[in-house]
Amino acid sequence: MARANPFTFIQQVRQETAKVTWPSRRETVISTIMVLIMVFLASVFFFAADQLFSWVFDLVFGI
Repeated sequence: MARANPFTFIQQVRQETAKVTWPSRRETVISTIMVLIMVFLASVFFFAADQLFSWVFDLVFGI
């Protein structure tokens, strides 16, 4: 693998980043809100599942 000149490498990186389609501010906000909602729902689900399993184990083992 040949080593590239640092100047050439930086030029290539700039060319590639120019090709990237960056999300708009609105898309970023919507995606962030969706992620936060999903995290909240997942945490509620796992909390409920943990409470249910704890209750079942208490019934079964009488601890």
